[in-house]
Amino acid sequence: MESPPKKVSIYDVDEAGLLQSKELNQYILETSVYPNEAQVLKELRGATSAQPQSFMICAGEEGPILSLLLKLVNAKKTLEIGVYTGYSLLVTALTLPKDGKVRFYLNSNTIAIDPDRSMFEVGLPFFKKAGVEHKVEFIESMALPVLDKLLEDPENEGSFDFAFVDADKQNYVHYHERVLKLVRVGGMILYDNTLWGGTVAWKDDSGLDEFMKEVKDSFVDLNKKLASDSRIKISQLPVGDGLTICMRLH
Repeated sequence: MESPPKKVSIYDVDEAGLLQSKELNQYILETSVYPNEAQVLKELRGATSAQPQSFMICAGEEGPILSLLLKLVNAKKTLEIGVYTGYSLLVTALTLPKDGKVRFYLNSNTIAIDPDRSMFEVGLPFFKKAGVEHKVEFIESMALPVLDKLLEDPENEGSFDFAFVDADKQNYVHYHERVLKLVRVGGMILYDNTLWGGTVAWKDDSGLDEFMKEVKDSFVDLNKKLASDSRIKISQLPVGDGLTICMRLH
């Protein structure tokens, strides 16, 4: 008797990404990403590759996009939800200006929220090596309570220039309402993994395991809501595992 076909899991996502071409994906990395990647970022990426869930790292080709957008909005105060070893966070810290203005009660330019600090400890030596550790305030917590606490102070509303969300996918829709209040008009909110390996377009998801299907359904719902949200202007890019860029309009 034949065994049933294996369900697609998060570990089965093609390393070629949404391009479905390892050669083209490698060409982009070798042509426009790796040559301009700071040495300390290369080292952090290498250290992360040795971790058991290394697939959780931000895609390398997203780094230049983050850096470019941070500069375009002249970001000085940012928010990151979901850290892992801190690759995207280090991109942010390296990009923020030295004179990044500290506002209100914060002791840093960037608030980074994650419920598990242990993986950030893998990346922390690279922040120290780059001399940007002081720019980051790491909060070990689930994100929603922290965001709600920030919103208790009216001065925090509209005080952030930029936010990057790469955390528990099912909560993105809940993060959105809170982050939208914290980011200023003209500021940017980026959501990672929003195409979920291309599965958001699958008509038949019977081949997905339960986790992949649950997250896929969450992203299908989120993508519809972001596209119809009049408060933001969006662009969804087939970069990495899908990156949605939102600018707050009002």
